[in-house]
Amino acid sequence: MHPLTALRRERRVSQMELGLRAGVSQRHLSCIETGRARPTRATLLALLDALDAPLAERNAALLAAGLAPAYTQHALDAPQLAPALDAVRQMLHAPGSPPALVLDAEWNLLMANAGVQRLLALLELSLPEGPLNLLDWMLGPQGLRSRLLNEAETCGEVLHRARREAQHLPALAARLQHLSADLPDWPMPTAHTPLLLTRLRSSAGELRLFSMFSSFGAPLDVTLASLRIEHLWAADAATAALLHG
Repeated sequence: MHPLTALRRERRVSQMELGLRAGVSQRHLSCIETGRARPTRATLLALLDALDAPLAERNAALLAAGLAPAYTQHALDAPQLAPALDAVRQMLHAPGSPPALVLDAEWNLLMANAGVQRLLALLELSLPEGPLNLLDWMLGPQGLRSRLLNEAETCGEVLHRARREAQHLPALAARLQHLSADLPDWPMPTAHTPLLLTRLRSSAGELRLFSMFSSFGAPLDVTLASLRIEHLWAADAATAALLHG
């Protein structure tokens, strides 16, 4: 199957709709997908953009068409990424910053700030030594899940989000398949409040938090596009006072 066909079907977009979005005739798109026509670089990039394909998948589709990748993929410590990572560190460590973590597309923990350490101390938890996958730690019985007062709601939302992301990330899909064998069948949370709160049992009482995510606005590197910062904000004054010591 042509990579473009697979991406289009994953998103449940018809050839006609995709053609209209990208300014390509349905006939030409059909010829591209069946291999009867070879797209130009500009046409293929327009189609991939219309599908909102992740940068890694755009590179893979270009390579499958015999074209050079359009986006770099530098190592996280590469000099080319230094200005962007400096910005990330400033967000993490700015005075008064809430607990915040930097994750990649597979939910691997890359950085955390002092607020996370304060939160973990209140929860009487510690992060394992060495590389850590946040999904494994959150959903495992010895990790954050063991402190959740609303396990079904919080874990159900996390699992649903990860499964949605895994549709375009084989490595994440494999991790979820391995994890799911030992997980309860949590339902999707229902909308009783404007925000889903993470309610945690701590040594000082209940903590109530909600999440916000930051990411780069226009990344042109696969590694940068995969990064996101999760900020954990206090949902009430009592939680805020505890997190700020």
